[in-house]
Amino acid sequence: MQVNVVWTINAKSLSIDKAVANLHELREEGFRRVWSTQMPSEPDLLTCIALAGREVPDIEFGTSVLPIQAQHPMKLAQQSLTVNQIIGGRLNLGLGLTHRVVTEGMWGISYAKPVQRTEQYLDGLLPLLSGEKADAAGDIVTTRGAMTLQGVAAPPVYFAALGPKMLELAGRRTSGTVTWMTGPKTLRDHVIPTLKQSAADAGRPDGSVRTVAMLPVSVTDDADGARASAAKQFAMYDGLPSYKSMLDREGFAGPADAAIIGDESTVAERIRELESFGVDEYVGILFDRDPEVRARTRALLRSIDE
Repeated sequence: MQVNVVWTINAKSLSIDKAVANLHELREEGFRRVWSTQMPSEPDLLTCIALAGREVPDIEFGTSVLPIQAQHPMKLAQQSLTVNQIIGGRLNLGLGLTHRVVTEGMWGISYAKPVQRTEQYLDGLLPLLSGEKADAAGDIVTTRGAMTLQGVAAPPVYFAALGPKMLELAGRRTSGTVTWMTGPKTLRDHVIPTLKQSAADAGRPDGSVRTVAMLPVSVTDDADGARASAAKQFAMYDGLPSYKSMLDREGFAGPADAAIIGDESTVAERIRELESFGVDEYVGILFDRDPEVRARTRALLRSIDE
């Protein structure tokens, strides 16, 4: 199992210089890939990856995730292929459906028929990424045309899936899924078997799909303080139906229960448990603001991956 971390960009100041410096540090520490989140009001992630990827070689990037509702497949293919060409084929394209409160409340776009929307979106996007012509007419998304970029590697496409229908779709058509706020038992008993069975039913070979599990992590001697901080920082996810359902399925009282918190042995044991359940890549979100705790946490994550 690979163990990596989230690379963050200061949303308020867009200090790209600091973000690049941080990325250099992560690469020097030995991390092979970083994942980054695209929030609706924050800097454009693919633009930042293009710039940082030119500055920092030998490290891969993942988006976790880019929402599909506000961007046409042709536009996303255009941007993704351009970025992947700039950074030498190191992009992993994590996509997903954002939440109703965003699509309908902020963008005025209907959240209806999410599975059908995703199918039609991929009908347009996947051929374009592979250098083929898209000719997909749908009642929600229609894509016709081709990209002129030639010889650009198609980035692996992951789809953030939690429910059975979306996991089935991800297993049939993508490189796997990226999860968030999803506990170990739910990964073991629901996400991983559903994803793999769907891939097998579609005739895809073993190893065609991967599960990337993202969870908060802190290696600390103050477990109670870290748990209180996690509860405050991640409280919003208790109010989003897709994440709430995963927390409830796991039996968690709230988002803080999903965080991996404790000393080195405790954290290492819980992450290795994920590996034993079939997780292919664990991505740690370092939420403690203490630089020493963050450094201690990164050191532990690197020791697990070695």
